[in-house]
Amino acid sequence: MDIMSMVMGILAAQAGSVQMQAAALMIKSNDAAEKSAVQTLLGAAQQSFSSLANVGAGIGGNLNVSA
Repeated sequence: MDIMSMVMGILAAQAGSVQMQAAALMIKSNDAAEKSAVQTLLGAAQQSFSSLANVGAGIGGNLNVSA
């Protein structure tokens, strides 16, 4: 194996390592964004549920969602 082949192999390995680090960073960022979105939706659902706690019995029981 000549020197140039070894150098090219090392450079390819380093490039692969950088790509893996970038992918890991993107995955972590995406996970954080998804966590934030879920927390926002859960908070909104909790607020909606709290505002409906004082309505009378049977309100919203026959909701037509076919439209």
